[in-house]
Amino acid sequence: QALLQESGGGSVQPGGSLRVSCSASGDTISRTTIGWFRQSPAKDREGVAAIGIRGGNPYYADSVKGRFTLSLNTAANAVFLDMNDLKPEDTAMYYCAASRDWLSIGTWSNQDKYNSWGQGTQVTVSS
Repeated sequence: QALLQESGGGSVQPGGSLRVSCSASGDTISRTTIGWFRQSPAKDREGVAAIGIRGGNPYYADSVKGRFTLSLNTAANAVFLDMNDLKPEDTAMYYCAASRDWLSIGTWSNQDKYNSWGQGTQVTVSS
């Protein structure tokens, strides 16, 4: 099973930027797709973005398209989520997750497809 560790969360004003990182270790076979999810007290956990570790274009939730960018550093076993033009509604705990499956545009945001989860990192956007 993959072991995942998030880092890089924090507090920022609206319009600001943050980068959150996910470091992966352990069983490489069990992390074919890496996804980012977020959860706030007022909402259910939702998919933010995902990427296949063997390549391909990332997937994004409509709410973050054009503002968030997902990138992969395979040499460092790390996935980065660059978040720009942050809004108060982006405030949430952000979780990194790994799936054994190659997920498609129709399945990447299905939490049940992910078998490993990190502990989360808090992102707060407020003035």
